[in-house]
Amino acid sequence: MGFELWGVEYLTQGRYSVLKIFIDSENGIDVDDCASVSRQVGSLLDVEEPLRGQYTLEVSSPGMDRRLFTFEQFDLMKGFQVKLKLNKPFDGKKRFTGLLVGTEDKEVVLRVGEEETLFPYEMIDRANVVPEI
Repeated sequence: MGFELWGVEYLTQGRYSVLKIFIDSENGIDVDDCASVSRQVGSLLDVEEPLRGQYTLEVSSPGMDRRLFTFEQFDLMKGFQVKLKLNKPFDGKKRFTGLLVGTEDKEVVLRVGEEETLFPYEMIDRANVVPEI
């Protein structure tokens, strides 16, 4: 459909689930784009039925505080402030905020204050861009 699939989240909350699909494009995303993708994906899900039970389908842009889903997205967001949540402590902490410098091998380089730290990608549980307003 001409959009980039930025990421997918599937959240279960008791008997109800939410399937979130994030799309992007060079020209940005508007409500009509989300509605078109929602209709297309919804029709496909109705036919294929890959999800059991009730769920809500949500389609949106990644937004200003976009979550980084893949290693490649870290290079795309180089130069932005990001928040990292790690799956285990690094130097005694699980949360870091700093300037995303880029990537090296399979590590994410974050500048916190004057110091650059390399975080192994597999240690990152969640990463989001910090919006600058």
